[in-house]
Amino acid sequence: MASFFAFQWHITEICDQRCKHCYIYAGNPDRTPASMAWQDMERVVDACRAMCREFGRLPEFYLTGGDPLLHPDFWRLGNLLHDMEIPFTILGNPYHLTQDVCRRLKADGCKRYQLSLDGTRATHDWFRRSGSFDDTLAAIPLLRRAGIETVLMSTVSGRNMEEIPDVLDIAVEHEADVFAFARYVPARGETDNGIAPLDYRRLLDVCSKRMKKHRQRGSSTWLDRKDHLWTLYAYEEGEFSIPEDALPGIIYDGCNCGNCHLTILPDGDVLACRRVGASRVGNVFRDSLSDIWRGPMERFREYGAFKKCGACPLLSWCRGCPAVARAVTGDFYGRDPQCWRKTDA
Repeated sequence: MASFFAFQWHITEICDQRCKHCYIYAGNPDRTPASMAWQDMERVVDACRAMCREFGRLPEFYLTGGDPLLHPDFWRLGNLLHDMEIPFTILGNPYHLTQDVCRRLKADGCKRYQLSLDGTRATHDWFRRSGSFDDTLAAIPLLRRAGIETVLMSTVSGRNMEEIPDVLDIAVEHEADVFAFARYVPARGETDNGIAPLDYRRLLDVCSKRMKKHRQRGSSTWLDRKDHLWTLYAYEEGEFSIPEDALPGIIYDGCNCGNCHLTILPDGDVLACRRVGASRVGNVFRDSLSDIWRGPMERFREYGAFKKCGACPLLSWCRGCPAVARAVTGDFYGRDPQCWRKTDA
């Protein structure tokens, strides 16, 4: 069990852009964006702290949206978390970052800021909006000078997969602290994300080898192996082996859904994972988070139900991405469509 508990908290849906792969506006680009009222934000903080006290964990807030900086009470929330000595991460946009804003974020306890970079300039701007690529890169030195760890995150699909190694190079060139990528979860009736399993393995291989060369040359950028299929790749490459003292039936790594993560939306709805469709498990204003964790969340902890992973020795460390599996197969425990390992399942 992790010592922390992660809350991905969507405090607002207000945003400067309408990304083509955004799950918030999928199917309804003209919806009126919601934001959580200040009094309700205070209640959420209290509820999260109470749950963590009960389970002996520390709260970690990942503030996102929309763009969390556009919430009218964002700085009020920052002051509250600062007073409670709760550090936080922001998943946001670059458009409202200035040196003064970054310094203020750091003073309030922001330890990490994640920006999206979904391809080289033309592709990224196509996904997001014109000029977004350059705005994103311009924000990196502002954050670094303020002492905030900078993460560049890519969402990978068949549309941009071939550009991801180049994006890795861009992250290194611009001295981002971390580069990571995760797969696009199909939405809006799509049947897949356009990625063939062995093509995805080749992407992992190219990125791994390229990052090793960058590190040998002195780069401080770190490749965060966020996708759990990295574990399968490392296993096959001899970079990971199953510990001799590993106990059967214990989950050691892999998807945090069901282990140390919940998502909270502006209306208070609690999701097992924002990327998993139909994963609502309660509402923070009507239900105890502890009761949610002990009750409705149990259906996301049936580790023996994984169709393909159940026959894999890496069940306790990988399990792929259940969000992608659910989007493609309709089953959270279904086969990860990008897993290339052959099993008897």
